[in-house]
Amino acid sequence: MQPANPNEAVHKQSLAALSIAAIGVVYGDIGTSPLYTLKEVFNPAHGISTSHENVLGVLSLVFWSLLIVVSLKYVVFIMRADNKGEGGIMALIALMQRVVSTDSKLRWPLLMLGLFGGSLFFGDGLITPAISVLSAVEGLEIATPAFKPFVIPIALGVLGGLFFIQRKGTATVGILFGPIMIGWFLTLGIMGVIKIFQYPAVLQALNPMYAANFFIEHKMHGFLALGAVVLALTGAEALYADMGHFGKHPIRAAWFLFVLPTLLLNYFGQGALLIQDPASAANPFYNMLPDWALYPMVGLATLATVIASQAVISGVFSVTRQATQLGFMPRMDIVHTSAREIGQIYVPVMNWAMLIGIVALILGFQSSSNLASAYGIAVTGTMAIDTILAFVVVRGMWKWSWAVTLTGMLFFLSIDLAFFSANSIKILQGGWFPLAIGLLVFTLMTTWKRGKEILAERQASASIALLPFLRGILDHPPIRVPGTAVFLTTNPDGVPHAMLHNLVHNKVIHETVMLLTVKVKDEPWVPETERVIVESLKNEFYRVTIYYGFKDEPDIPLALSRIKIKGNEFNLLETSFFLSRETLIATKVPGMAIWREKLFVSMARNGSSATAFFHIPTNRVIELGTQVEL
Repeated sequence: MQPANPNEAVHKQSLAALSIAAIGVVYGDIGTSPLYTLKEVFNPAHGISTSHENVLGVLSLVFWSLLIVVSLKYVVFIMRADNKGEGGIMALIALMQRVVSTDSKLRWPLLMLGLFGGSLFFGDGLITPAISVLSAVEGLEIATPAFKPFVIPIALGVLGGLFFIQRKGTATVGILFGPIMIGWFLTLGIMGVIKIFQYPAVLQALNPMYAANFFIEHKMHGFLALGAVVLALTGAEALYADMGHFGKHPIRAAWFLFVLPTLLLNYFGQGALLIQDPASAANPFYNMLPDWALYPMVGLATLATVIASQAVISGVFSVTRQATQLGFMPRMDIVHTSAREIGQIYVPVMNWAMLIGIVALILGFQSSSNLASAYGIAVTGTMAIDTILAFVVVRGMWKWSWAVTLTGMLFFLSIDLAFFSANSIKILQGGWFPLAIGLLVFTLMTTWKRGKEILAERQASASIALLPFLRGILDHPPIRVPGTAVFLTTNPDGVPHAMLHNLVHNKVIHETVMLLTVKVKDEPWVPETERVIVESLKNEFYRVTIYYGFKDEPDIPLALSRIKIKGNEFNLLETSFFLSRETLIATKVPGMAIWREKLFVSMARNGSSATAFFHIPTNRVIELGTQVEL
């Protein structure tokens, strides 16, 4: 029988396929949280006993936190604040810059806040793979203490292998992500149902009064327990950040129909076990299992945590590329590992930096419990920043009243700050590590951004105005040689230094000259029809502007191949690209502190060349040096 609406059937089929794919990519981090969340809440060091009332109180906190922070804040609300379908902290920064005017006093503090939130993501990106894989492998200790000396080497081996295969691409193994994670979540749900049937009274924890009574009973200890409860929420921002890959509807469907129910079943199952057997608090997740299922579950959990780690690694690569495009990081070598999927990229510098950081974390902290003391501070900080930026954006985009905007922001922000405050005591216990990484990345990004601004100012002040220069060429024409010369410049109104050097040294100008400026818009993608703008100047000079989104792949020859000059198509074989290679010198001239200028010079020296970044064939490039004092 034919469906009443064939398009509806196709839509449902694609929604189901995308939802399954989203389960494999988006939910790995939050999906592996049951491995360690309740284990850390009832860690003896925190002083919370596994009494009946305490277990129900903690379960109620987990339940309502997942409902309010993940479901309501991220899945329902923040995912509506998308930048042409894209989400994540960088998309929020781009949207904020669009809705907050350049002369507003709030623009700079909000930009710095957003950059710091993006920087914290890198610290979180180191801890997530370390704690996830380590907690999975620690299940071997439950089987027999004889495995304890091998836990760290196995975890390091698994993670090392994961980072070494990044350069090969993950498209092939990525096909298995969805089915494996579906099996993982189904197993979580089944484990929980079995234990809930043994003690159905655990479902009383759905009542929020148990959470309130928990705070009343334990006061400060109850508040500090939020520092461990927040582990159940880690990965919430991934729902928003990965929205561009799958769309908001598949992510929402997967969350409400499958992921959230199975997670809650497992948490409540662990709670039922803790009430019946308080001694199982040492590792309630693995203690839910019969002996015969322990080793298979360690294997499945390790696979699930590897998938969660892969999602974080891919996220770091993606944020790095977006930050580079938006001008917050120097150009880096970016390798595309898939001819079909533009999102499948590999950034060598970030890959090896992450591996070094994760190895240091595992060797330094030694166990998932110790790592949990460092986990949460970066996550909750990013969550609070997301809240502030999201409400600034929706105020500008949706024109909400100030009363509605401030009420909503204060509601969510009070929850975020409660979690952040509870985690702040972890700073001396290890929370300093993600903060230090975040501060380092923040310093690098702000230094690069400010350094580029100073460099542009110095070059503009020393450059010659373009239009008078062209009039001078008309009056005193130099020798014109066949072919096209493309001069890359950041100042379309000035004469590029490379052009001046070429004219001084070679005494010639090509018959066709393009002054090319590349600009990145604060949106993810720029349509091909809006990619290139050509302005005809005098004497066969053309001002060309190429626009990219912060997720587009810059390819100058490809963009130029789609334009025509004087009715002729662009011919790469008859074109020379002239680039200025600046030698930067740090000085005490007002601009930045001397140490930041030296840092900027070092970053510029070690950045990828414009030739590789813009996909310009090296045999068509001529570089001419210039010296700039900062």
